[in-house]
Amino acid sequence: MVSRAGRVEFEDDAGAVVRYVRHPSGGGLVSPGARVDDDATVLASAYVEAGARVGPRARICVGGWVDHDVLVGADAVVGEHVHLGPGTRVGAGARVGARARLGERVVVEPGARVEADAVVPDDAVVTAGPARRRGKGYGVAA
Repeated sequence: MVSRAGRVEFEDDAGAVVRYVRHPSGGGLVSPGARVDDDATVLASAYVEAGARVGPRARICVGGWVDHDVLVGADAVVGEHVHLGPGTRVGAGARVGARARLGERVVVEPGARVEADAVVPDDAVVTAGPARRRGKGYGVAA
């Protein structure tokens, strides 16, 4: 691993060089191909991969992995050591508990909760119920 002025490079399992920059709020690693709002927090040892978008005031906790093409909405919280599979959508104000594993293309509706240690299969939808859902979206500009 090589670290230069907020940039980190290392070789992945396939031998390709992967580059990240440290997010100013929390020091987590963000791919240059990702978009993370300045008001979001990405804590140490968390990763945000290329194509992912993280909205304002969202929080990616220690050890979190936001995989390729994931959307994390405004005010959402992704707990410690969570993996959000490729193409997953986490709505505004949603909460994903520690150590949860979400498969590919999962939709966590705005305001919904995923319990700690949950395993959510590919293409599942986690609902919030009508009272929590009203008036909220994913909170990330296209």
